[in-house]
Amino acid sequence: MSVHNSIRRFPAVNEPIRSFAPGTPERAALKARLAAMEKERPDIPLVIGGREIRTGNTMNAVSPHKHKHVTAKWHMAGPKDVSAAIKAAKDAQREWSSWRWEDRAAVLLRAADLLAGPWRYTMLAATMLGQSKTAFQAEIDSTCEMIDFWRFNVQFAGEIMADQPVNAPGMANSTDYRGLEGFVYAVTPFNFTAIGGNLPTAPALMGCTVVWKPAAAAILSAWYTMQLFQEAGMPPGVINFVPGDAITVSNGVLTHRDLAGVHFTGSTTVFNSMWDTVGRNIGNYRSYPRIVGETGGKDFIVAHPSADPAALAVAIVRGGWEYQGQKCSAASRVYIPKSLWKDVRDRVVAMAAEIRVGDVADFRNFMGAVIDQRAFDRISGYLSDAKKNAKVLCGGGANGKTGWFIEPTLVETKDPSYRLMCEEIFGPVVTAHVYDDAKWSQILKTVDATSPYALTGAVFARDRDAIAQAHAVLRNAAGNFYVNDKPTGAVVGQQPFGGARASGTNDKAGSKLNLLRWASARTVKETYVPPTDYRYPFMEAP
Repeated sequence: MSVHNSIRRFPAVNEPIRSFAPGTPERAALKARLAAMEKERPDIPLVIGGREIRTGNTMNAVSPHKHKHVTAKWHMAGPKDVSAAIKAAKDAQREWSSWRWEDRAAVLLRAADLLAGPWRYTMLAATMLGQSKTAFQAEIDSTCEMIDFWRFNVQFAGEIMADQPVNAPGMANSTDYRGLEGFVYAVTPFNFTAIGGNLPTAPALMGCTVVWKPAAAAILSAWYTMQLFQEAGMPPGVINFVPGDAITVSNGVLTHRDLAGVHFTGSTTVFNSMWDTVGRNIGNYRSYPRIVGETGGKDFIVAHPSADPAALAVAIVRGGWEYQGQKCSAASRVYIPKSLWKDVRDRVVAMAAEIRVGDVADFRNFMGAVIDQRAFDRISGYLSDAKKNAKVLCGGGANGKTGWFIEPTLVETKDPSYRLMCEEIFGPVVTAHVYDDAKWSQILKTVDATSPYALTGAVFARDRDAIAQAHAVLRNAAGNFYVNDKPTGAVVGQQPFGGARASGTNDKAGSKLNLLRWASARTVKETYVPPTDYRYPFMEAP
């Protein structure tokens, strides 16, 4: 039998977050590692079937906050490399899927312990240098969240394996949770190192093998993540590291007969194109591919007149401007009653005046730079529009001379359908609409109908009836809904993450729901003494 009588359990706890406050040993260790890694320039290869491949077609990676500083040179995959990665994944699947799930889990648990220990400062520094995250933002992402994904996914996998059918007299029943037949295509974004660690490993834990295309803008941290997999004992070919042009890699993967699934985080437009490609090729696959995606968001904060102005203002600042507003969950549109507006506005503007923007190696800075020139230009376009068609209350500046820096910006608009209230910006721009206090019920309907997305949202109120109203009206407006808290900061095991509508398939990264997508269940029934006569008792003569 493929299912064991006893399923081992691996209970998980969240990795503690370090403060990096002055005088702490972690602050000194991180600063030392940052200084050392800033002088390095790794030559990043593809890794296919455990072999490093350098194609010679290279690109430079740079620090967003010092865009003339090259952090690495990386090699781009071509069509032949994509084909080789698919073959390596297929070749590795037979053995990997036959491993006991506990042995696959051991690889991830070892990776988690390595990251919590000797790899911690390397991953933090790579994320800070390559993605312009502050020490705290890097800590909650590239170490704590990634560790949590690996440990909690193992716990959840054990719970899935233990979910077995009942037996009956004369028979034994079991469920065999198999990895998908074929390979999984994992596509990871620049904004969270932890997503790069989770999207390939969640399917791998369940017995799948993976072709992984990391974002070019996060190539440095992705490379160290791949090396960490290898040190943890991930067998060759289970996860194949294939950086490159998105069209080149996807064209080779999405039409392949053995595509078993897509694990994606990125833009809604790209995800829609993947669905379209899979749909047009549906008759060519060995089985129906599992398509899992977390995409865009136009995340909201809506405040009731009973809201606490101080808490609301801090939620806007942290929710909208941490990591330069480049979180899928970042607060982007805010609805505030007229009675609170002046107080909240003044608090936010005052905090914005104190915020330092610059090199993340200077721990006094609250914000770094946006990820690249394209993002800088796009966000600058929104700022220009706001200056013409709305009211910029603070910020609004952009300086790309040494780094791609955008000031934390608060915009006020009288039009709840103004484009900055509707379109995803992915930058440190928060737009507020002020409503009449008596129109609470109407503004909830506006919040629900304004955006095609449904990722995160928050309500601020001290009136419990108002909170209940928001729960009801906004039930489908956000996959992660916060009461009196900012709409960012989901913690694995506490707030599984994902949204619906144009925000994705809501398969909740960091939960059993996601892992189940990478398993194909086989029901096994064994009868101890099978019948030897085809006839049933009712057939006997009276």
